[in-house]
Amino acid sequence: MPDTVPITDNAARSRFEYDVDGRIVFANYRRDGDTVLIPHVEAPPSLRGTGAADRLMRAIMETARRDGLRIVPICSYAAAWMRRHREYADVVG
Repeated sequence: MPDTVPITDNAARSRFEYDVDGRIVFANYRRDGDTVLIPHVEAPPSLRGTGAADRLMRAIMETARRDGLRIVPICSYAAAWMRRHREYADVVG
């Protein structure tokens, strides 16, 4: 498995961010205790198809595992990503 990328928890905007040369891939979230709901994941058009959103999701899941959080995917991309990556089933809420 590739190393995860550094992400930022932009609490003011309620989103996790991954900066790729000044272009931001992000996942909006809502927290409810130890549960993090992800209603939207977005990559700039220039990064779509490059794996940037995949790297963001992997880093979110690693962060959740480290911090004892549960992730609930609401957006279709996050839900499909989690179905394809069963190695993170332990953090899916």
